[in-house]
Amino acid sequence: MRQRICPISGPGSLSKSGRERLAREIISESGADTVEYFNQVVKQKAGVTFYEQAKWWLNHVRSRKRKPIATSTLELWEGCLKNWLNPNIGDSPLSEINNAVLKSVVAKMSEQGLSPKTLDNYVPVVKMVVASAVDEQGEEIYPRKWNHEFIDLPVVEKDKQNTPSFSAEAMTGLARWKKKRERMVFVLCGAGGFRVGETLGIEIDKHISPDFLTIFIKQKVHQGRVEQRLKTTNGLRQVDLHPTIATLLKEFVGDRESGFLFCTRKGKPLSPSNIIRRHLHRALKELNYVNPFTGTHKAGNHAFRRFRNTYLRNYAECRRMEIRFSSRARLSSSTSTRGSPRMANWRF
Repeated sequence: MRQRICPISGPGSLSKSGRERLAREIISESGADTVEYFNQVVKQKAGVTFYEQAKWWLNHVRSRKRKPIATSTLELWEGCLKNWLNPNIGDSPLSEINNAVLKSVVAKMSEQGLSPKTLDNYVPVVKMVVASAVDEQGEEIYPRKWNHEFIDLPVVEKDKQNTPSFSAEAMTGLARWKKKRERMVFVLCGAGGFRVGETLGIEIDKHISPDFLTIFIKQKVHQGRVEQRLKTTNGLRQVDLHPTIATLLKEFVGDRESGFLFCTRKGKPLSPSNIIRRHLHRALKELNYVNPFTGTHKAGNHAFRRFRNTYLRNYAECRRMEIRFSSRARLSSSTSTRGSPRMANWRF
């Protein structure tokens, strides 16, 4: 920004000392000589590092009102920055982060054994950090045209991803697990296609119909804390249960009328990671389950969902019913298996 001080000569002209004094007043009034201006504008243009910009960007996305992100997503990005990006390019000026630099980072992560899907999740973090540096008009200071071919970013092949699905035999074993509470978690996840966090977020008086035939998914639990947002916008849904499952659910609830369906002794919600690591993985190990993609006994949330997708595909009246089930689909917010002839051959 430029501002005229005074005419060189004639009416309104000032002496040298007068011009210097007026110039200082103009600069002071504009705030251009403040530390805040230097950090926000001058330093950004002159040589802010990737680490400094990433720190600002994380604070920004954590508190922004437009498109707020889930806690789990924020943790993923923080881990990516802490373990991979900052150690490799954190000290580099932001202006020098380009396709060539990103190519070297991708090569290092690939050498360390990171999967194509993980790389596909991490590379956008670099792009977002660079794009977050904007001037006072909101324009990007370092616009980039990212070239995945040049970067040599591996293509994610869905057939090679770690996407296990439980068989009817595995679900039967989980439905007979020795611990009552965790057994009911497994049964609901398999019958309703719920994520573990969604199941742990169910409250008896708010999310279960009086006849126990319908579950309303409106919130989830993450690390023992209730979050009102779900993984996707279409995750807000209602799911009709098979009468057999509804009977089991009613027996499990007993005479309770409120509170979380699955909770601690003090009534607080359980942690999804606790259920998966301490109970699901242990149960799968005892059942001699083998993940065909990793060769281990471990599987997570989506194995339940894929199991139910397989059930709908094989036993529902039409393919459309499977599409309606998925919380990512936009055709419907509810699904039902009440009229299904059998529970996909798994027994309690």
